[in-house]
Amino acid sequence: MVFNSNIFLFAFLPVVFGLFWLLKGRQPRYVLLTASGYLFYGYWDWRFCFLLLFSSLLSFYAALLIERSASPRARRAWMMLSISADLTLLGFFKYYNFFASSLHAAMPGIAPPLLHIILPVGISFYTFHTMSYILDVAERRIRATSNLFEYLTYVSLFSQLVAGPIVRFRQIEQDLEHIDGPPREDFMARGIGFFVVGLIKKAVVADSIAMYLDPALASYSTLSTAGAWLAALGYTFQIYYDFSGYSDMAVGLGYLFGLHIPQNFNAPYRALGPRDFWRRWHISLSTWLRDYLYIPLGGSRFGETRRMINLLVTMLLGGLWHGANWTFIVWGAYHGLLLIVERGLDPWLTRVPTAMRRAGTFVLVVFSWVLFRSDSLDMAGRWMAGMLGIGAGTQSVPPSLIVLVALCLVAVNTMPETWDIRFGVRCRWAPVYALGFLFAYLFVNGRYSVFLYYQF
Repeated sequence: MVFNSNIFLFAFLPVVFGLFWLLKGRQPRYVLLTASGYLFYGYWDWRFCFLLLFSSLLSFYAALLIERSASPRARRAWMMLSISADLTLLGFFKYYNFFASSLHAAMPGIAPPLLHIILPVGISFYTFHTMSYILDVAERRIRATSNLFEYLTYVSLFSQLVAGPIVRFRQIEQDLEHIDGPPREDFMARGIGFFVVGLIKKAVVADSIAMYLDPALASYSTLSTAGAWLAALGYTFQIYYDFSGYSDMAVGLGYLFGLHIPQNFNAPYRALGPRDFWRRWHISLSTWLRDYLYIPLGGSRFGETRRMINLLVTMLLGGLWHGANWTFIVWGAYHGLLLIVERGLDPWLTRVPTAMRRAGTFVLVVFSWVLFRSDSLDMAGRWMAGMLGIGAGTQSVPPSLIVLVALCLVAVNTMPETWDIRFGVRCRWAPVYALGFLFAYLFVNGRYSVFLYYQF
């Protein structure tokens, strides 16, 4: 089930929303949100609900044991058990065949057999939810909840279950504790506003770009230099409007149920450098990697060489988190090197005009998206070579894509982020929200498309 499907818009969401506000008390609402989360997830493949439940129960009881353990050694043992189980499940379903096939290519005689493994949707996201909870309890940042359904609600919350944002328990703990409160007028307005804006981003902008971009990339090796650049720019805007649209819709759904889901995007294409880009793009992931990987590795506390190694390792693993493909590993390494180089050039970069720094950062990011979108390193290499005029073909892109790219280029540099919009709560705003929804639905109706980050 996806947010832009008829069954979600006209059946699932209205029913769950209505039942939620009819029910009184925390526990009934926890049970409803848990059940709806599993129904939402199980609509894709009900068998993987058991995997989600196992991961949730393991981390819930491990957190209680961590909190009740008297010795640091016992706390660490329970923490490692839970984290190891999560990483084992993630590693098997997402990376087993990748490493097995890589070994087959390098050492065919001793490589393990390839298996037919279906990747569970959203496993990377809910695994990071359970891991952050365990780590926060172990570090005494939060107390472990003793309410099982409160925790199951947190992990299985359908608004962010399969593609984020990666919400930490401590970020919505207070909202969960007061989930039995009455509906708030400002939350309802922001919820509807965020959801409508996100739907427009996804259905109107991202899917329209995909309609012209996907056929062009089906024969990427024949693209002209201009065509290769326009394809790269097209994907740059498609992934932004697709993923930020999903994040806006997730935030909006959270508000509709009284939950404040944190910001995940903040005008990333206005960044003044690689570090600034990662402060603005997929904020929940970049801060997760910083707090639970980069800082525990030592951060910048042990000298410049160690800092560069930590940065590179963090970004490599961040790339691998996105998918079992060498393109993602190289993509992560690319961003890690950009962060390292930027650090070394800091004294000189401050003298560069803001417009030049923004433009330079944008071009570097565009090249990175070529890696991200490519099915293989060969495709990425040919696509990038075409952008540089090496071995370029003659295929152009449709004029409609040129128009869309131009409009998006203007929009990302001038229009406010969704978080900067003040959504009105008066009744006179209702027609605005309704017209926005109807406009987006004209693009949704009859054109089913999943969100790009569902594959991660």
